[in-house]
Amino acid sequence: MADFKLSAQLVGHDADVRNVCFPTPDVVFSAARDCTVRAWKRTATSPPTFEPSLTTQGSEFCNSLAYIPPSSDYSDGLVVSAGTDTIIDVRRATSTPSDNAERLLIGHARNVCALAVIPGGRQIVSGSWDKTARIWSLQKWETEAILSGHEEAVWDVLPLDETTIATASADKNIRIYDLRTSVAGQVEPRSTIYTTEVVRALCKVPRGHPSGADFASASNDGVIRLWKLTGQQVGELLGHESFIYALATLPSGELVSSGEDRTVRIWRGFDCVQTITHPAISVWTVSACQETGDIVSGASDGVIRIFSRSPERLASPDTLAQFDESVKSSSIPQQQVGGINKEKLPGPDFLTTKSGTKEGQVQMIREENGSVTAHQWSMGQQQWINVGTVVDAVGSSGRKVEYNGQSYDYVFDVAIEEGQPSLKLPYNLSENPYTRAQKFIDDNELSQNFLDQVAQFIVANTQGATIGQNSGDSGGPNPYGTESRNQPADDAGRSRAKILPQREYLYITAAKFEPIFKKILSINSALVAAGRKEYSLNPPAQVALETARQRLEAGEPVLDEGTISLIVMMCTRWDYSNRLAPLDLLRCVATSPAAVKFKSDDFGSLLQISVSAALDDVPPGGQPNENCVMMAARTIANLFKPTEGRKLIAQPSEALRAASFIDRVLGIGGQTPIGPFNRNLLIALTTAMVNMAVLASREPGSITANVQIRLLTALARILQAQTDGEVAFRALVAAGTLITAIGKFAPEARSLSSSITSSKDRVSESRVKEMADECLALLR
Repeated sequence: MADFKLSAQLVGHDADVRNVCFPTPDVVFSAARDCTVRAWKRTATSPPTFEPSLTTQGSEFCNSLAYIPPSSDYSDGLVVSAGTDTIIDVRRATSTPSDNAERLLIGHARNVCALAVIPGGRQIVSGSWDKTARIWSLQKWETEAILSGHEEAVWDVLPLDETTIATASADKNIRIYDLRTSVAGQVEPRSTIYTTEVVRALCKVPRGHPSGADFASASNDGVIRLWKLTGQQVGELLGHESFIYALATLPSGELVSSGEDRTVRIWRGFDCVQTITHPAISVWTVSACQETGDIVSGASDGVIRIFSRSPERLASPDTLAQFDESVKSSSIPQQQVGGINKEKLPGPDFLTTKSGTKEGQVQMIREENGSVTAHQWSMGQQQWINVGTVVDAVGSSGRKVEYNGQSYDYVFDVAIEEGQPSLKLPYNLSENPYTRAQKFIDDNELSQNFLDQVAQFIVANTQGATIGQNSGDSGGPNPYGTESRNQPADDAGRSRAKILPQREYLYITAAKFEPIFKKILSINSALVAAGRKEYSLNPPAQVALETARQRLEAGEPVLDEGTISLIVMMCTRWDYSNRLAPLDLLRCVATSPAAVKFKSDDFGSLLQISVSAALDDVPPGGQPNENCVMMAARTIANLFKPTEGRKLIAQPSEALRAASFIDRVLGIGGQTPIGPFNRNLLIALTTAMVNMAVLASREPGSITANVQIRLLTALARILQAQTDGEVAFRALVAAGTLITAIGKFAPEARSLSSSITSSKDRVSESRVKEMADECLALLR
């Protein structure tokens, strides 16, 4: 089968094209962040040319699009669009902005980011940042049902048939709904497929696909996963190098995808058979014409591109050459390709002497002038294709980064809100950071509260500072992990950016698995030698643990309930003196949804298991082991990673158990404190407290007022007693975030003032003093 080649480039939008629709060979519809929906009608066939017309002109971003085929009432069909104004606009396909819409559908509370027509043509389904999907009647023009259950934005909706809808969400779940089970206009999910990544896109998988899958999903990790409706994963498509934003099905039975790695990719069976690199930063959307098999993409450069396999529908030779040259001359920010050691890169001779091993493989080449170029292997052409030059973030190479047709020294990815896409922040060194920050806020319709934070982000990142990188070695693993987004602040930006309220959860997942498992097997050998086989690990159990180790080392969740039960058995049934290694393993698996769902008949939830294992069965006259208690605190912190863990801790009994554990460690209530000078324990404890504060702030009502008050009391104890900068800093982040949740006029919040001031006076580090000032400012 021939490769796709450029058929036409449609230029007219002034900003990112976020959605495209290709219902017939003669028309393309597009929605963009220039607040317009446009229709592109074909005026010539060889080479194809298209004439644009405005369909909708609004005042807010257009992000989603669908087309309702012609009917007796609407001979040209209907265009459905929506975006950040939350209103779904339904109008005739031949409409202009001066025409009235046929209907305006109102119901969603936030950005509407997905639209689809349900088979039969009598309903449409929408997905929104308000965490719901809605079914709309095209006869009554009103909401027929609300699909609930998601805890974050619903990124995509997929009608599988007239009564079955699949939804994809930032909460990392795919939910399947049966519309026939609607009760009082509400539909609960029939089933839920739990994944490990934010799910951004869905599409049907054609019958006859070798996987036997019913549908596919695409995620932030660059993986397309193939699913049966039962929830069984039957395959993965690997090739994308960053977020995947869109999926579609071709009439040939192939799949097509697009993403943040600048590419559209064609998938036949389990293989990527073609990679089409774009001269843009993001390819937001892709769609297929089911009549011709041609595909259309929309990208961050505002250009719509049509690709075809038919020689009759290819662009002119000049247009094809221009497209190839624009890809070749693209600037690729080095942050997109990771660290590059120029000295070890091959020279240009590599391109003529070595072949690639798979479609889309990228090879960096050190050119004779010292620059680094990226080349992509084309299996169809059997050659390396130049796809751009790698440039530094700032001009050691003197090169600029292209964005929206202009050149900049930087184009940053800025994540404003969890589960939502990064926004592009372009910046030139000659600009005033605050002027650029204000434009960024205006362009993206953000709260004015972000002004200082965005401006200081620019300052920090254009002075050679690296967000999230500590200046010194702490002598141990970074308790925040390796991703800077997990950190509430950083050395480089301490005095620059507002932190409160903290919005991200923090995890302590770094581990050395070799000594953990070595210790477990050593203890097990001793149990066998002592004849205590009821609590020892038989060979199958050891194999299960080894499988768990492999999954953890690969960064994958532990899914087997039997393995989780083994770990719990070691934590609760082994002698107290032997529990540290199993508890260390328990806090690593606490990030797995399957572990969060585990419940012991004797000990309860995973939170209760970790606390009981750390505090119970202490030998008479002894004290709880500080390191076991630290592992329990780390387990509680890590429970916040999966959505199921946050739901668990939002249960009043579980939150109360966590608060009681914190009180016990600190000696609140008259008992002897545990590890009052153990820095690692206190960092783990304050990390768990930060997460509880974030949950209270992000989801009002999730943590009861009683528990919030107990947390404030515990934080006051820490701030009054601790002089370690890291412990004090995290305690202040937790305290400030709780103040924003409980309210500055609450007596318990105002009583923190003296403890915060005490910490500011006791700790010399500037970041602690500045965080204390930020907390005190909240109380004014």
